[in-house]
Amino acid sequence: MENLDHKRHTLAHLLAAAVLSFDEWKEAQLAIGPVIENGFYYDIKFVNPIREADLGRIEKRMKKILPNWKKMEGKEWGNGADAKSVFPGNPFKDEIIDDIVKAGGTITTYKAGSFEDVCRGGHCENPAAEIDAESFKLSKLAGAYWRGDEKNPQLTRIYGLAFGTKEELTAYVTMMEEAEKRDHRKLGQEMDLFTFSPLVGSGLPMFTPRGTLMRQLIIDFVWDLMKPYGYQRVWSPHMANVDLYKTSGHFDKFADDIFYIKSKKTETQFIMKPMNCPHHTQIYASKPRSYRDLPLRFSEVATVYRDENTGQLAGLTRVRSISQDDAHIFCRMDQVKAEVKGIYEIVSKFYEALGMPLKIRLSVDDPAHPEKYLGSKENWKNAVASFEEILKELGKEYEIGVGEAAFYGPKIDFIAQDAIGRQWQLATAQIDFNQPERFQLEYTSEDGKKERPVMVHRAISGSLERFMGIIIEHYAGHFPTWLSPVQARVIAISEKFQGYGEEVLKKLQAAGLRAELVGSDETLGKRIRAAQVEKIPYVLVVGEEEVRASSISVRHSTKGDLKTMSVADIVERIQKEIAEKSS
Repeated sequence: MENLDHKRHTLAHLLAAAVLSFDEWKEAQLAIGPVIENGFYYDIKFVNPIREADLGRIEKRMKKILPNWKKMEGKEWGNGADAKSVFPGNPFKDEIIDDIVKAGGTITTYKAGSFEDVCRGGHCENPAAEIDAESFKLSKLAGAYWRGDEKNPQLTRIYGLAFGTKEELTAYVTMMEEAEKRDHRKLGQEMDLFTFSPLVGSGLPMFTPRGTLMRQLIIDFVWDLMKPYGYQRVWSPHMANVDLYKTSGHFDKFADDIFYIKSKKTETQFIMKPMNCPHHTQIYASKPRSYRDLPLRFSEVATVYRDENTGQLAGLTRVRSISQDDAHIFCRMDQVKAEVKGIYEIVSKFYEALGMPLKIRLSVDDPAHPEKYLGSKENWKNAVASFEEILKELGKEYEIGVGEAAFYGPKIDFIAQDAIGRQWQLATAQIDFNQPERFQLEYTSEDGKKERPVMVHRAISGSLERFMGIIIEHYAGHFPTWLSPVQARVIAISEKFQGYGEEVLKKLQAAGLRAELVGSDETLGKRIRAAQVEKIPYVLVVGEEEVRASSISVRHSTKGDLKTMSVADIVERIQKEIAEKSS
């Protein structure tokens, strides 16, 4: 993977060099060009505009330059002024160099051919030999603010894809073309699931009756899986005194991502809550606790708020109001294993029903950056060891994610794979020694002493908004019957048979099915097409033959025309699919 990252990093340099080689863009100012998942990008301030149609010729120029890049040479600079001379008139490079100097770091630049850029390193030694010209391509343009701050200049971001081989690139491009067809933003509108309004604000989705029903079905399914494990529902307000988050340690880490509330009636600084866990510590702390009370498992589906940059918002998958499927377990250390195993069982059942295979990552701290984490080394060591022991006892293979831990403790992250092969980190279990310590949480042990509980954070679907965006794309909108907001639509061929359609509808609804009947003012073909666009699992057509035989003609959204059935038969079929969570 490191070798691939080096290729991607080198390609970011190559992209910048190619852009500057065109006369119309030779005055462009380069900002940054990092490696990202599946490729790279470069942020550039253009004097003359650039369009998507230009990407092809820039990519062609990259491939023309590549054979001449036979080595990548690094150089250290003794002072910022000398390094800045390489980038005359470029405020972005000046700022980067100033930051390096301020942090006491070493300024380095890397040069290939005639192109030089300030950079920490991590490149191909011989780009011409190491990079296959058919293994990368430029993919799209986007707007981006310098350093993600909308108060800063707006730049143009050029994205590129890069893989080890041409075949891997082709497979990824094919997957992304399929993903575009499944885009939840488009399908969500067509299926009337959610909407956005500029009057409400960017990143603040609203769910229609159908979308709200889907959300509740997901919540109910998770609760049905959790209930046998002894979870209890709690509720906490959408705002809190900022001191709550200063005590927890979240404020120091996330101050720039918090929405602040100013009151005319009190000097207290309130914030919109960015997470639930500190609130739950206060429910625990509201009364004395004994070892007999533990474990306590508090569950809450609650909306939290993050002040995301506008440019980072993306449909439901990146929003400012986040409905977390959240729970926190307060337990003794000797109970942690059983609790995490219970979480694993719930997660496994949930994603198995959705047809999403899981892999496991043990996310640990980065020893090179201890300043990013709270708590003692001993606590971190014990927490990681506990998770390793649990995973070994479960007999599960796992990968290690160095630096992927939460700031308060390690995590077991469950990575779900969707129908087109993309991987999403959704469910998680996390050990936290720090919040119990910071909030001075206690329980009375068997021998009468005061002890600290361990706090285990867990999520099954994670953010409901993000999860809904993912499963809309996973199913391409063709939800399994149990999850579909409308399970059956009755369509009468003409007004003459509308009465029989109403009889069928009543029987379906009496059986507990989510069914509806549409009027006959549109043509039959148009009504059937509308049901197909909305991806309703079952379309039940009634006409003269169906009235005569007391039957219905059945069409499934993905399986096509099925045989004519009685109402009792279709009810039995749909109820079976709901009970089995199948489609």
